[in-house]
Amino acid sequence: MSTEGKNRFFSAITLPHYEFALKSPEFNKEGEEFIIWFFEGIVEKNPKYTDCLIYLGNAYTACGLYEKGLQVDQKICQMRPNDPIAHYNLACSYALLKNVDAAFDVLKKAITLGYKDIRHLEKDKDLDLLRGDERYKALIEKIKRY
Repeated sequence: MSTEGKNRFFSAITLPHYEFALKSPEFNKEGEEFIIWFFEGIVEKNPKYTDCLIYLGNAYTACGLYEKGLQVDQKICQMRPNDPIAHYNLACSYALLKNVDAAFDVLKKAITLGYKDIRHLEKDKDLDLLRGDERYKALIEKIKRY
């Protein structure tokens, strides 16, 4: 069936309008709160679903739940020990929690594993705490050499 034929077919269908009233309080969530609830439910049933863990960690961080984000990033790094982006995200979590030494250790590992996105690194607000440190400048130079 041609695209024109499909469009005529679907435009002729009238779908009924339904309104749902969800009375259960766990469904009455919005935005990041809903996303966290949703991904926590998936991870509860599938604890090794790394893609879901990545989204959950990002949602925790966006909501300022840095400790929970750190726990998720640590788990991801255990599951993906050679993933430079996972280690980069872990370094960001440490920096947000003001654990500067751990942030530098993990950021160094991310770079050693192949993290090279210097533009993102230099703009990432999660790493603001590290920028005045000499170790930061040394890591930037290390990326430039790769």
